[in-house]
Amino acid sequence: MPTVHRYGAVALAAAFIVSVNVLVAQPGAQPRIATVTALRCTFKLSAVGGWKKEGEANAVVKPSTLVLRLEAIDADSGTAQLKTGSMTSEITVKLAGSYLHFMQAFRTGPLYTTTVFDNPQAGTPFKAVHSRHEYFTTAVPGTTSSPEQYYGECEAGR
Repeated sequence: MPTVHRYGAVALAAAFIVSVNVLVAQPGAQPRIATVTALRCTFKLSAVGGWKKEGEANAVVKPSTLVLRLEAIDADSGTAQLKTGSMTSEITVKLAGSYLHFMQAFRTGPLYTTTVFDNPQAGTPFKAVHSRHEYFTTAVPGTTSSPEQYYGECEAGR
């Protein structure tokens, strides 16, 4: 290969590497999820776990109608509000990379978490998972009595 062509190929390869690095690693660019201040999350599928009398774990997957509204989201201060029906709770929020985590720890022991996954495409919903870490040896109708996990999507609010 002539020297001119070799230098041309090296220059072309260097230009390609630089352009890929610029596209992939944009310093200061935040994920779209980092800018939201409100979310409306709808979870259409759930898994309820538990243990049989023999101690073996089991789970049942079923449809869900759970809706959570997360408002006043401020990842810098680590605070947000969770609205379910007429109740409002102050909760903790943590932005970690392209994940936005919400945590609600109850004084009585249970822990609820919601993770919203970034989706860089504007106008499309974010995927989300909501988990309830709670367990009673005897099921209480109308309450969370066993560990639960919900799967759905969140729309950014205004």
